[in-house]
Amino acid sequence: MAIQKPSIPKGTRDFSPEIMAKRNFIFDTIKSVFKLYGFQAIETPAMENLSTLLGKYGEEGDKLLFKVLNSGDFLSDVSETELSERNLTKLSTQICEKGLRYDLTVPFARYVVQHRNDIQFPFKRYQIQPVWRADRPQKGRYREFYQCDVDVIGSNSLLNEVELVQIISDVFSKLGLNTITKLNNRKILSGIAEIIGQKDKIVDITVAIDKLDKIGLEAVNKELSEKGLPENAIEQLQPIINLSGNNYQKLDQLSQVLSQSEVGMKGISEMRTIFDYLSAIELNTEVELDLTLARGLNYYTGAIFEVKAKDYAIGSICGGGRYDDLTGIFGLKDVSGVGVSFGADRIFDVLSGLEQFPSSAQATTDLLFVNFGAKEEAYIMPILQKLRKAGINTELFPESDKMKKQMTYADKKSIPFVAIVGENEMTQGTISLKNMISGEQNTMNLEELIVFFKENKK
Repeated sequence: MAIQKPSIPKGTRDFSPEIMAKRNFIFDTIKSVFKLYGFQAIETPAMENLSTLLGKYGEEGDKLLFKVLNSGDFLSDVSETELSERNLTKLSTQICEKGLRYDLTVPFARYVVQHRNDIQFPFKRYQIQPVWRADRPQKGRYREFYQCDVDVIGSNSLLNEVELVQIISDVFSKLGLNTITKLNNRKILSGIAEIIGQKDKIVDITVAIDKLDKIGLEAVNKELSEKGLPENAIEQLQPIINLSGNNYQKLDQLSQVLSQSEVGMKGISEMRTIFDYLSAIELNTEVELDLTLARGLNYYTGAIFEVKAKDYAIGSICGGGRYDDLTGIFGLKDVSGVGVSFGADRIFDVLSGLEQFPSSAQATTDLLFVNFGAKEEAYIMPILQKLRKAGINTELFPESDKMKKQMTYADKKSIPFVAIVGENEMTQGTISLKNMISGEQNTMNLEELIVFFKENKK
């Protein structure tokens, strides 16, 4: 019998220690900014009831849900007739009660409703966990990936939107990425649909417009036509989609077009307020009003966000928006929230592609002690303890192998410094420190060694 070659599902990945060091650099950077703005961490289960997930992401989103088969005889309640009919949508609801979460926002809404008596509103939470989508794997698109979400719920204030743009700016500044943050408002999109006489087609319009960057204007117009929009309505959309000028000029033009739409004018007013606040703040990201931004998810009702890297071709690396009543589907009405999600996997791809990971994100051990034997091991053990208490990542090679093997180990792990403690060093109470990059070697005592590493970590 042939031995089965081990493998993992398409769209998933293993992460080596070197990659995990870089991923943790991203997570730690994002977390540090979230905390600066007063957000607190929560976690929710990988699996949710399908009743929680279905119907929250639109028809396209529902198709991408990973469903989990019921335990035991999952076909026990399914008749032969139902099986022969092969109505997969109906069957899946009978044999699957649970699914893997598609994003972190809907589980967050469910969490808020379940724990509303224990939450202080407005509730500022962040959540960094994996999500799953039954998508076709391709560059920058995975079936399992991490999201880093930050949301404020229980507040209608547009200051929250402004703060989220600041968070976006701070995160990507700390990561060293040059970005553009695109903003739009679903109320403006609703106003446009109303003005062209296609109010009932708002979902079809936004889903199609959201694909403009990916498939181009001609393909978007074709999709709109296939969804039943008449030619005159599609023609009316063209100049609106292709507005030019700065953010305020675009809003002025829109004000003329949408003057007869109450909801459209409300969206314009909200965007003016956001841009007014942002104009007084120093940002490290370019901010642009982009009417082609639609964010295809059904639950957005106000401002919507999308961030792209300027120097690397990939999809959005952060996105989100305002949702006015997401908790209403779980029985808690009129609780507005707004949030964004940072795509850690795409951010990783951008930083890797631009070779912009700092050296500190590539080494997990600061210092390796060479092992000469049992006597030296006994001498070094208390030193290791003191170094670790001082916050210096330190290890001792576990066997007294040849020096070349121990140095190769340090090289392969990208350990920047090696400590040598032999007979002479033990007698003199010193440590010989070798810089693995420059080859320079210095002798110092333990206190000097601790000071050296603390200064180098600043």
